[in-house]
Amino acid sequence: MTSIVLILFLLALIFFWQSNRQQKAAGLPGGRVIYTDTRGWGKVEKPLYYAALALTGKPDYLIEKNGQIIPVEVKSGRAPEAPYDSHIFQLASYCLLVEKTYGRRPPYGIIHYENRDFAIDYTRELETALIELIADMREDDVRREVARSHEQASRCKRCGYHDICEQRLI
Repeated sequence: MTSIVLILFLLALIFFWQSNRQQKAAGLPGGRVIYTDTRGWGKVEKPLYYAALALTGKPDYLIEKNGQIIPVEVKSGRAPEAPYDSHIFQLASYCLLVEKTYGRRPPYGIIHYENRDFAIDYTRELETALIELIADMREDDVRREVARSHEQASRCKRCGYHDICEQRLI
């Protein structure tokens, strides 16, 4: 009987260690994973949705820690010097969705790159900029002509409108 208890205890320690290792490898802070959009942690959750802005999204992880819910977005590449604006706004949209879905405003979110993490404060200024960006995107959605928004040839080449765009770079 004692040996069975000891074996079960050792198995529990191994599972705890493996879970902790997976959580750290994914760039997750300490806390309880309450939502995941990766198959490695179980079933994929349904998207978060905010009807007033017709905004939907699936953060990679939501971590509950000290009564707060922290969204985590995992990027596959190496970290740039500073997070790209598009990554910051993606994370901000998850913060807004968390606030509207769970009724708790996240103080920050995390962008996890292969070699570095960035904690992005979810300020009122960032929220306002996000809402303005969404409004601009909705306006562009109904325009007949929209100007190219970048100067990156590689991005231009991969664009789905490359063959018909009159503003393409290459």
